[in-house]
Amino acid sequence: MKNRITHGNWVVREVVKVDDDKRQIWFAASGMNPGEDPYFRHYYRIDFDGRHLTLLTSATADHDVAFSPDMTLFVDTYSRVDLPTISELHRADDGTLVARITTGDDTRLVAAGFRPPEVVTAKGRDGKTDIWGIVVRPRDYDPHKTYPVIENIYAGPHDSFVPKGFWPFGYHAGGDKVIGMQALADLGFIVVQIDGMGTANRSKAFQDVAWKNLGDSGFPDRIAWHRALAARDASYDISRVGIYGASAGGQSTLNALLFHRDFYKVGVAYAGCYDNRMDKISWNEQWLGWPVDKSYAAASGVDNAWRLTGKLLMIVGEQDSNVDPASTMQVVDALIKANKDFDLLSVPGGEHSVGRSTGPIDYVTRRQFGFFVRNLLGDTTPDWNAVPTRVG
Repeated sequence: MKNRITHGNWVVREVVKVDDDKRQIWFAASGMNPGEDPYFRHYYRIDFDGRHLTLLTSATADHDVAFSPDMTLFVDTYSRVDLPTISELHRADDGTLVARITTGDDTRLVAAGFRPPEVVTAKGRDGKTDIWGIVVRPRDYDPHKTYPVIENIYAGPHDSFVPKGFWPFGYHAGGDKVIGMQALADLGFIVVQIDGMGTANRSKAFQDVAWKNLGDSGFPDRIAWHRALAARDASYDISRVGIYGASAGGQSTLNALLFHRDFYKVGVAYAGCYDNRMDKISWNEQWLGWPVDKSYAAASGVDNAWRLTGKLLMIVGEQDSNVDPASTMQVVDALIKANKDFDLLSVPGGEHSVGRSTGPIDYVTRRQFGFFVRNLLGDTTPDWNAVPTRVG
C-alpha cells in the first residue's frame, strides 16, 4: 500500500470513477455529515494523495447522481421520506447549481390524506449506537387510542433496507420488493421498519454482528427501539406486536416467533430460506462460512420449530426459483412433528415474489392482512366465500 486515501468514521458506498490523468477519485459515501441520517448518500471527489476532499451534494437528503461522460456536469436527484424528489443540474468541479430540473409536489397527496412516515432513532443493544427506523400510522390515527404494532423486516447483512427516499405508496422490503405499509396501517396498525445491527452501510463492527449469527437479525436492537418508542408514545402498544418479511425476511420473521416469542406474537413469513444449509451457497457461506458448523443449526427454523408459541402464517410460491420451496416444507414437517398449529398458503405456479406485487392488493396480500386483523386486532374479517366470484 502506498498511502491511505480516505479515513474517518464513515462508509464509502460506491466508487464512481477513477481518473488516472487527474489523479482523482469520484465516490459516494454516507455518514460523513454530523447530525444527519448516516445512511444518506452524498457524492465527493478526492485526490489520490487524500487531499482536496470536495463535497458535491449539499442538500440534507439521500442523493443519486448521474455524471456526464466528460465528468464536467452531473444530475443530482435527491429526496427524503418527507421530501418529494428534486432533480438538479450541477457543475462537477465544485458542485455549483446550474439549474433546477424538476421539483416534486405532494400537495394533492397531502390533500388526499397522505402523511410521510416519521423517522425515529433510538439506542440499540449497547446503549450507544443509534438505530434508525420509520413509523407509518393510519391516516385516521388518533393519539388517544392504542394500536397494535407490525414490523416489516428484512435483515440480510448485504445491505440496509429502511427507505431513505420519497416513496409515498409503499416501502421497500428486501431489495426491489414493495409492500403497502400504509395500506396495512390503515386497517388499524402502526407499521414500522428498522435497520438493526448486522445490516450494512454503517461500520464494519455494526455489520459483523451477523457473522456466524444470522439468527440474530438485529432483534436485540429492534426490540430496544420498539420499547424506546413505546416509552414516549402511549398509542404504541408493544403488548401486541406482529412481524412480516420475505426471503431472508421470512427467515427473520419465523426466528422472531421462535427466539423472541415473548415480544413477537404474530408473524407472516414469505418464501423464507429457513435453513441456511440447504439454501444458496453464494449467499449463506458469505455470512456463516465453511465448513458447516453449529452456527447453521443455531439459525435454523427447522431445528428450532419446536419453540413456536405465537401465530404463524407461511406463504410460499410452488415454483420459487430463488429459495427452494422445500425450505418451507422442512419447517412444516418439523412443526407437525412438534404438534404445533400454524397456517400455510402454497400458491400454485407462484414465484419468489408471490404476494409482493406493486399493483392492487392481491389474494396473497389479503391473506396476510386478514391474518393480522384476526390475530392482533381481534376483529373478524369478511366471509369472502359468501358471494361466489367467477374469474376469467
